[in-house]
Amino acid sequence: MNWENLRHFAALAAGGTLTAAARQLGVEHATIARRVAALEAELGLKLVDRRGRRLTLTQGGERIAAIAERIEREAQAVARVADGARPDLAGEVTISAPPALAAAWLVEPLIALRARHPALTIRVVGEARTASLERREADIAIRLSRPESGDLIVTKLAAMPFRPCASPAYLAATPEAQWSFIGYDAPMDRSPQQLALNELAAGRAFVFRANAPEIQQAAARAGGGIAILPDFMAAADPGLVRVTPDAPPLLRDIWMVVHSDIRGAAAIRAVMRCLREAFSAAGQGADA
Repeated sequence: MNWENLRHFAALAAGGTLTAAARQLGVEHATIARRVAALEAELGLKLVDRRGRRLTLTQGGERIAAIAERIEREAQAVARVADGARPDLAGEVTISAPPALAAAWLVEPLIALRARHPALTIRVVGEARTASLERREADIAIRLSRPESGDLIVTKLAAMPFRPCASPAYLAATPEAQWSFIGYDAPMDRSPQQLALNELAAGRAFVFRANAPEIQQAAARAGGGIAILPDFMAAADPGLVRVTPDAPPLLRDIWMVVHSDIRGAAAIRAVMRCLREAFSAAGQGADA
């Protein structure tokens, strides 16, 4: 049996659509379809019911998908153990982090680390979602929520302040009773910063929503209302001021997460140390 065909089918079963599977594996959706068809031919078994654009697994497909998922987990565990045993400071290290935070706090120290170790390649994936370290979607994850499960090593890097901000012209022209707000959309509408902004809004309207803080920052700067932003973004923006300057900020912890299987790899250790030192040097460091 061709393992690549099985791996592509497992991605389809997990993602539910050709597009999701293609995104996960970094291929075209036609490749997923071709691989799944090849697996069906190898097995002599129909795995997927195709009804228009909707794909559903057959009973046999569901059973094989469960087996394929177990095989993939074991294969990934083997790869993690092998990577974790490598003594050389070389190869690629993938870091998943929120885009704005990555640009502000991660890029400069990582570029400096790469200059000291030319055989090292750094890949930063800017994303709001939680990357799976089990599935090797990333080697190191920077998160604003501490994971509660998994065989993971978790280190607190910093506490990040959030404060309500707006343009000076907006605050000068708008009575407090008429303030409008710039917030998050689902699935981030239950985030701590959104809940804090809900309290400040106290029933006043949210007129603009965006899940990227960079877009919220631009909307607030343009006079769209009040947004809650991290200090590293708002404090450096001359087009914004704090709405409640004397109120304490909302603090969100920043966590560095790595799977325990790969923490011993020289490249992983070097990147983790680089990030800890970078936050400490900036006065943002925290105990593990």
